[in-house]
Amino acid sequence: MPQILAAELSDPDKSVPKEMTFTENLSLHGARVTTVRRWLPETRVLITFLRDSLRSEGRVVYCQRKGGGTFAIGIELYPDRRKAA
Repeated sequence: MPQILAAELSDPDKSVPKEMTFTENLSLHGARVTTVRRWLPETRVLITFLRDSLRSEGRVVYCQRKGGGTFAIGIELYPDRRKAA
């Protein structure tokens, strides 16, 4: 379902800077997120939804190039790893 929410992306396995971004759509099982970084499929990702400080771990399913040097990534969320930040 199309839903734009402010979010923060980070790689739980590395100390790369967090990226502030927005979702394009969201479901109970995943999200499509705009990013300036190219993410490889199967990469673990931590996404924090800023509105309610809900954090969820997941994995990148795909990464598509968009215009203007941005990418869209599909994230499969792990339902057992959601918690308040």
